[in-house]
Amino acid sequence: MARIELKGFNKPDEVRTFSKGKVELVNLGDATVGRATFEPGWRWSTCVKPLAKTNSCEAPHFHYQISGTMRIRMDDGTEVECKAGDVAIIPPGHDAWVVGNEPVIGVDFQGMRNYAKEATGQSAQARA
Repeated sequence: MARIELKGFNKPDEVRTFSKGKVELVNLGDATVGRATFEPGWRWSTCVKPLAKTNSCEAPHFHYQISGTMRIRMDDGTEVECKAGDVAIIPPGHDAWVVGNEPVIGVDFQGMRNYAKEATGQSAQARA
């Protein structure tokens, strides 16, 4: 019989830190949900790319933004700006950065299982 699972970001299962940011992860069943905090000056291509070892972020994201402004540029050149209250589906193949002086805080329901894990011998693509 299925059972209810309840967890919170006040006691995450794992915290990954990287330059100018962190992700707090909770695991529920087969799902991993992450709360990301990106400080002013954070940019995927300078702060996470050295860990992921891919040219752009290859993780798909289903993202709800709580605060701040984040600019997202797809590999094809398409750009959008994501702000507090926005919900976004972001496919693999992008860069992103904090705009302004307010930290970006968001919750991701899809692409966080391997986000910001250092690529070692496994597919680097799965680690973006």
